Amino acid sequence: MKRLVSPSDLGEVLKPFVFLDYFDNSMKADMRFSMHPHSGLATTTVLLEGEVAYEDTTGASGIMPSGGVEWMNAGRGVWHDGQARGDGPVRGYQLWVALPPELELGAPHSQYLSASEIPRTGPARVILGRYGNAESPIPAPRGINYLLVRLSAGEQWQYTPPAGHTVAWLAVQRGALRVAGESVANEVVVFAESEDVLAFTASEDSEFVIGSAVPHPHDLVLGYYSVHTSPEALRVGEARIAEIGAQLRRRGRIG
Repeated sequence: MKRLVSPSDLGEVLKPFVFLDYFDNSMKADMRFSMHPHSGLATTTVLLEGEVAYEDTTGASGIMPSGGVEWMNAGRGVWHDGQARGDGPVRGYQLWVALPPELELGAPHSQYLSASEIPRTGPARVILGRYGNAESPIPAPRGINYLLVRLSAGEQWQYTPPAGHTVAWLAVQRGALRVAGESVANEVVVFAESEDVLAFTASEDSEFVIGSAVPHPHDLVLGYYSVHTSPEALRVGEARIAEIGAQLRRRGRIG
């Protein structure tokens, strides 16, 4: 597991994007995300390789296949887990998006999509938001785009942020890109605040995620697994998390 963005560091710069992990189990056979809670945010897991068994306290459970996407709007509180299946590699990204006040204490909602359900425009799959003629079926807050892009060596691609999207970043963990005259590999790039077109050339076969958004205008009020816009909202979310946790303990699901 590689932490790329945390709410207490780059998350303050990139909000509403407040957290990003890249996970890859190629160095060990087992990978499990134990049952854990969230509130006030939405998680998006993009599974690049492998299969993951999932379960959450909205009642959803199943197997997410390679190329699948999980959207978990935690709202006022939810618990979920995941475990790699099979002996092959399992890798992907998990992103957290801070929710606006009108959504941060709403009813939790989860959505699990196969690769075929994620629309594509050129070399980009539109995970969240809308780009070109493709619109994600995920009901993310307005003003957020999140794309998975794969380019062949030598291939060029441009991203034009929608109006108002002055927050923009990318993360490349496989391959290498030329961006604004710089070589980028195995890192996160944060772009200056603007709506300028971003141009990329793949130095080799490359895979990366890119996000852009209208800036999140609220403070980040942080709990251990929660992100809210006010101390009162955090108190409500954490109280609901504790209530669900007590139910899970009574059922023997957590220690």
